[in-house]
Amino acid sequence: MLLDSFRSTTRKLLITGSGLALAGCATLPSSGPTAAAIERGAMESGEQLKFSITNLDPSTIRAVAQAPASDGTGRLAPLAQDTRTDVVGPGDTLAVSIYEVGVSLFGGAGAGAGAGAGMGSPAGATMVPSARAENFPAIVVDREGTIRLPYIGRLGVAGLTPSEIQRLVEQGLRGKSQSPQALVTIRSNVSNTVYVSGDVRRPGRLELTLSRERLLDAIASAGGGAGTTEDTILRFTRGNRSVEQRLSLIRSGAPDDLVLVAGDRLELIRRPRSYTVFGASGRASQISFENGDVSLAEALARAGGPNDAQADPSAVFLFRYESAFDGNAGSLPKLYRLNLMKPESYFLSQRVTMRDKDVIYIANARANQPAKLINVINQLFSPFITARAITR
Repeated sequence: MLLDSFRSTTRKLLITGSGLALAGCATLPSSGPTAAAIERGAMESGEQLKFSITNLDPSTIRAVAQAPASDGTGRLAPLAQDTRTDVVGPGDTLAVSIYEVGVSLFGGAGAGAGAGAGMGSPAGATMVPSARAENFPAIVVDREGTIRLPYIGRLGVAGLTPSEIQRLVEQGLRGKSQSPQALVTIRSNVSNTVYVSGDVRRPGRLELTLSRERLLDAIASAGGGAGTTEDTILRFTRGNRSVEQRLSLIRSGAPDDLVLVAGDRLELIRRPRSYTVFGASGRASQISFENGDVSLAEALARAGGPNDAQADPSAVFLFRYESAFDGNAGSLPKLYRLNLMKPESYFLSQRVTMRDKDVIYIANARANQPAKLINVINQLFSPFITARAITR
């Protein structure tokens, strides 16, 4: 009698538990959606995040493999500007020398002036007046862009070249000195400098010259970046505009390798590239590119590939943002599907280059949910089954 009652109770619990387990099938633990759920999501996606699925096959791989990098090739080129780097500005230090002949403002009569008769010089000899140079102490251009010289007064020199300043000095001395000539050079160039900072070996200020230094020249003068170019972002500021671009995308002499102008600021920021893997790959992970490019095949291998017990190898998805080419700002979400059940997919996956912040998702197999349900039922009722076997 007691045995029959136990059997009846066990049977009722099995029926009730099975119903509850079936009702909760949709809420069983899972590492992500199945391929069917992702396809439904693509069809139901709204305008704010509209996306579709593109199957990676021989007809579509060319467009995917040749798509431009989303981190902005050509962002720097629109900032190009042509200005002079040999003009004087506030803060610059000038070296000024004035040369005079005969009676001079700064040193009296020249050594040979008017000395012929008193020194018994031969009759008919021609006297050559000597020249005298006056070298002024270093002169700093003030905040108004002016300098001050004896017998001349204040001169506005901001925006002028040294040769133009020389002519101003000579004009100021005419009528006051005999054949004055001036020589002006820039001893310290503060206004025509750029600033290099961040992840470089020798941060500091670089003076621009007439050789028209470019962006990569300034980075090389600062000792280069401390990290690899692939993992380094250049933040370039010109005026009130600031642009970021990965350093590895800038080629020497290309339009993005800008000719520098006064006031430019270059900051190198270490920002390693990485991609993320979710789904039925064993565990979620963020993986660094390290050096060079990484193909989709290599990315999957680094993550361990699809898990034999959980994954649907026909549904490997690549989530990424592509640049918008229709004139609208921002980027467009794209979703690509790779079917690893097809042998050609292993060739195609070698032609797809991973990009920074790409997401790989390996879908769960649809058979996982019933298998998980069976495991849950076994865990719930194995004690009752064991007890029943014992009481027989």
